[in-house]
Amino acid sequence: MVKMSSGVKYKQKHIGLLLAIFSLFSLPCFASESDFIDWHSTNIQLLRGSHYQLGDDSRTVMTLEYANSWRYGDFYIFGDQVWPDSGSSTYYYEPTLRFSLKKMLNTDYSDGLVKDVLLAVNVEKPKGQSGRRLLGFAVDLNIKGFRFFKTMLFSRNNPDLSGDIYQLTVAWNYPFKIQGVSFLAEGFTDLAGSEGVTVANQLLVPRLLMNVTDVFGLTESTLWVGIEWQYWHNKFGVDGVTESVPQLQVKYVF
Repeated sequence: MVKMSSGVKYKQKHIGLLLAIFSLFSLPCFASESDFIDWHSTNIQLLRGSHYQLGDDSRTVMTLEYANSWRYGDFYIFGDQVWPDSGSSTYYYEPTLRFSLKKMLNTDYSDGLVKDVLLAVNVEKPKGQSGRRLLGFAVDLNIKGFRFFKTMLFSRNNPDLSGDIYQLTVAWNYPFKIQGVSFLAEGFTDLAGSEGVTVANQLLVPRLLMNVTDVFGLTESTLWVGIEWQYWHNKFGVDGVTESVPQLQVKYVF
């Protein structure tokens, strides 16, 4: 379990506001400012799955993702809107702001395994619950064939629970082709310790998507179709609750 000083906890109260303000400057309309935004990408996803735990058995999820690389780091945010087959809809969003030592110190790690070292702040915000605040650092790796492979270690605080814990997050993106057809293996995993009444939990979400852009004659955008598998051991930190759900996914990049 990771403990933090009261001064750090005080600063964490302002993380959500900081990320919200930064997101305003990360909208696509600012992407033309090449002196600040290097690149940006936006996509929308639709997912459908059944046999979820701790909630309605079947549900439909719409996810909106946005990412960019900016002058001193990068920014990523996603939001989920969830429609269960019965009951009320809910939402969840999670912004992550990272500050690159490579960019700020003008260093180059391109010849080695380490691509960049970054400072990272993150907020997890479910509907009707307090935001969970995360502070830590990241190491992005140079691994052949991967578009990115990111590792992040956070100190995580849920203000509704006692204590502060660790969380290890890994995200990856690996494009490849089979018989001229483009595929994408991507996903993330979160490994978190116990906090308050919760127990340690492990979330693994890999995806395998196929590019069907050419089939539908799309030229300006990209359409991916495939499967996302959500495996969550001790879901939400509830001891003994394990979820294993394959979900159909459609992902439109514009």
